[in-house]
Order: sequence, then structure tokens, then C-alpha cells
Amino acid sequence: MRGVLWRLAGSLPALVAVIIVTFVLTRVLPGDTATYFAGPTASAESIAQIRAALGLDRPLPEQFWSYVQALARGDLGMSLTTGQPVLVDIMNRLPASAELTLFGLLIAMGIAIPLGVLAAVKQGSLADHLCRVVVTAGVSLPVFFTGLLLVYVFYYLLGWSPAPVGRLDAFASAPPFITGFYLVDAALARDWETWHSALAQIILPACTLGLFALAPIARITRASMLAVLGAEFIRTARASGLSSRTIILTYALRNALLPVVTTLGMVFSFLLGANVLVEKVFAWPGIGSYAVEALIASDGAPVQGFVLTMAILYVLLNLTIDLVNRALDPRARHS
Repeated sequence: MRGVLWRLAGSLPALVAVIIVTFVLTRVLPGDTATYFAGPTASAESIAQIRAALGLDRPLPEQFWSYVQALARGDLGMSLTTGQPVLVDIMNRLPASAELTLFGLLIAMGIAIPLGVLAAVKQGSLADHLCRVVVTAGVSLPVFFTGLLLVYVFYYLLGWSPAPVGRLDAFASAPPFITGFYLVDAALARDWETWHSALAQIILPACTLGLFALAPIARITRASMLAVLGAEFIRTARASGLSSRTIILTYALRNALLPVVTTLGMVFSFLLGANVLVEKVFAWPGIGSYAVEALIASDGAPVQGFVLTMAILYVLLNLTIDLVNRALDPRARHS
């Protein structure tokens, strides 16, 4: 517990830096919030009145101090595009992004880890070449292109997938809010019709993210397994007459998972903030598309709230990775 608290305390300077940088950037980027919301035909007096109402006419240090005081009260500001508090918007949209990212990461893990292990065990085989092809495709194909291609093939040509119109089709209603994850909430409510609708809607965007996340996971898994399979304790296990299955699954894979777990955490944090293109293609009401819409409208409060939320999640993910690594590697607990 002391180590956890120490890590959290060490992350505070990074969060302070994020708050300062995002505040400054939202003030210096091109675009005027008052002019945007006043409209193209508004007079200079109307624009000045809106700027004064929003507090944008005050000096930057005074604006920043007001922003910090609001943060201390848990107030992220008001979104001018939605008319709701930013915290409410983020809490409503973050589960959608988290569910999509987790589902895509599970798909990537289910394919990349076995493929990486098989490629390392059978070097030069068909599985090894397939792993290289998958890694190359995942790195080279942009996510928006993959998403549009999947929509064109599975929705337009084959008709297997529903229309990319969000988390549910037009005839389904959202399940009772418990976790914010439609698949989990619908299962807990035993509403299987809504569950099937949510599953059908999430498959294509999750596969799009999963293909993008396949590349780093498969590559790290293969490289880590190759390094472990060449270690002395693996040669000792083989000389002791242990079966290949026991050596690979019990000894090699557990030691090879340490860099893989670190990569999984990094990939998840990256996908959570970078899935805005997938959300736009599939009309997914996530936090990424929310931030982009606010940025286009020169609405600073949602952008600041989005960046701060991503920074906090990134800190918590790094802390979780450290705890998992300590559970997998006994040496880390005593270091």
C-alpha cells in the first residue's frame, strides 16, 4: 500500500503539468468560442457580451485560478455544445469508449498472444509468416480505412452486420444503467434481445480496433517467447524430460508475459484516447468523438476535461500494470 501511495504521489506533478498545458493550449489555439456561439451574423457587442459572460475577457492568470478552484470542487466546467456539465458528459460517454476498447483489446489478445507463441515455437513455419503478415497489416492500415472496409464488406455487400449507427439499433432501448457497459448491463437485466443488439453493433468497431492492436501485442509476444525459450532454465527443463506443453505453458509463457502485460496496458491507454476515428466511422457515442466535436466548436472545457480524464486513466493503468507485474514476477515484490 505504501508503494501504491508513493506512485500516486509521484504522478501528481505530471497531472499538474497536464492541467497547465491543456489550459494554455485551449486559450492559444485558433478559434474564438464567443464568435462561434454568437453566430456569423452577430455584432461585435454581442460577441463581447458572450465573452464577458464566459469569463474570457479576464486575464489568463485569473482564468486559470478560477479553473483550478473549480477543479478542486470536482467541477470540470460547462459544455457549451451540449449545455450540460462536462463531468456528466464524460461519465455518460466514457463507458461507451471503455466498452469498445476493452472488447477490441480482448479480440486482439485472443488472436495475438496464441499467434505470437506459435510463431516463436515454430520459427519459419506458416504460423510465423502469418504473424509477420498480421503485424505488417495492423501497423500499415489506418483504423478509419479498416473500419470503412469492414462496413462496406459486412454491411453493404454481405448484409451480415447491422447499420453502423451507434451502440444499439433504432428498435432497441438502452438497458438499465448499472455499469454503463451495455453488454454487462443487458446481461444483468436478463434482457437478451438488447444484449444481442449491443453485441451485433460492437463487433465491427471492436474488430477494427483489435486489428490495430494486434501488431504490437503479437510482435512483443513473439520476441519475448523467443528470448525465454533460449534461456538456461528452459534447456534444463527439457533435459529433465518435461513435456513441451508443460515447458511452453507453465515455464516459458509465464516469464514471457511480463513485457506483454506492460504492452497491453500501453495499448489499452492508447486505444482509449485514439479510437476517435473508429467512433466517427461507426457513430459511436464515445468520449473521443465528444472531445473532437468540442474542439471543432472551440469549446475549451470539454477538451480540458477529456485530456485530464485520459491523464488520470493513464496513471491508474500504469499503476495496475506495476501491480500485475509484481504478481507475475516474485523478484519485483522484493526489489
